[in-house]
Amino acid sequence: MKHIFEQGTSNTAPVLLLLHGTGGNERDLLPLAKMVSPESSVLSVRGNVLENGMPRFFRRLSEGVFDEADLIFRTSELNAFLDEAAEQYGFDRNRIVAVGYSNGANIAGSLLFHNKDSLAGAILYHPMVPIRNKELPDMTGLPVFIGAGTNDPICTVSETEELTGLLKGAGASVKLHWDHYGHQLSATEVEASKQWLMAMRSLNDSTE
Repeated sequence: MKHIFEQGTSNTAPVLLLLHGTGGNERDLLPLAKMVSPESSVLSVRGNVLENGMPRFFRRLSEGVFDEADLIFRTSELNAFLDEAAEQYGFDRNRIVAVGYSNGANIAGSLLFHNKDSLAGAILYHPMVPIRNKELPDMTGLPVFIGAGTNDPICTVSETEELTGLLKGAGASVKLHWDHYGHQLSATEVEASKQWLMAMRSLNDSTE
């Protein structure tokens, strides 16, 4: 998978897996990583699917309707890539925290839904439920931040609450942050996710 890896300054900071939205690329979220966790190593990936020339992480049949077979395949592909990248770049596979926006948040959510222990945590900006009617793996204690907009026409309030409920039902520890905006990524949710990640790291450091 086309990607960028940047070595961080701290071996104890999480490795940030950056996953862009539709039409983005592996450079889009690099500035965001510096805001959220400047000490972290960063693995930023470009989606392998093109929709009218725009990179995505999996196909969709229409707006908000996912191609579930392709979603499952691409999720497995990404999970295998993370194993390979950890070996290639020498980072701890168990310290990966996904940071995904929109389509990138959806593939990150799919990793959580399909692969136990694929991620150490996730920051999901404007995610949808990746797949329904699936028994989820045990996510006990898994930290997840969800940034959402009360006026988001794509990821509606009910969609966001459904995803939150599914993750909590599997045992995840979910922080849901609401802004009164639409689908765009806001400065306040980025700041909230930064504070959440700092708190998560402090808690981990105190228990290690």
